[in-house]
Amino acid sequence: MSPDNPTPTNSIEERVFALAGLAQALRQVRQIAETGQADSAVLATAVDSVFRLDADTPVEVYGDERALRPGLQLLLDYFTNSGEAKDELLPRLALAVIQLERRFVREEATAHKVQEGILALAPNAERLGSAHPDVLGQLGTLYADTVSHLRPRVMVQGNPHYLGQAAIVSEIRAVLLAALRSAVLWRQLGGSLWDFVLRRRAMVGAVQSHLRL
Repeated sequence: MSPDNPTPTNSIEERVFALAGLAQALRQVRQIAETGQADSAVLATAVDSVFRLDADTPVEVYGDERALRPGLQLLLDYFTNSGEAKDELLPRLALAVIQLERRFVREEATAHKVQEGILALAPNAERLGSAHPDVLGQLGTLYADTVSHLRPRVMVQGNPHYLGQAAIVSEIRAVLLAALRSAVLWRQLGGSLWDFVLRRRAMVGAVQSHLRL
């Protein structure tokens, strides 16, 4: 998750992969906060991406393109105001993470601690699986010890019953770390908030093209 090695490409097609990763990770944050449950496959994709620091291409951060279909569909629904009833809190959460990413990359000491922590946890994730409760707990602790101290803080709303459980909070923090990883990747690919104003049509076209595959 190092901010020091930006990827040279600025392809819209590749940027939407990072946005899809961000969207589906945050959708899981919202689902966990409301229901205490996550989609196991989507959760694994999100947390796996945290440990893929040396992937050769943006899509390899998430395993393969098929793993990003939930996020691509989410993007299409929001961009075109279609699909099922949309969660109004999800875009706000995404904006909060994008804003947090700006602070994160400026705080080099924090970014370094996060990267070191991920590398230290990687063998455990390899042995147990990245979505194992122990690994999620460790990633949650890493987030709490580092990213949680940055401002603006990402505030997650949900069911108080679940948000009062330490294991659920750790899982949410672990997935927020995955969302931050996607936000960093998006910026490395040349993404900016202007994309949503000036390149919206191009992004919709890229998303539709990937969903047709």
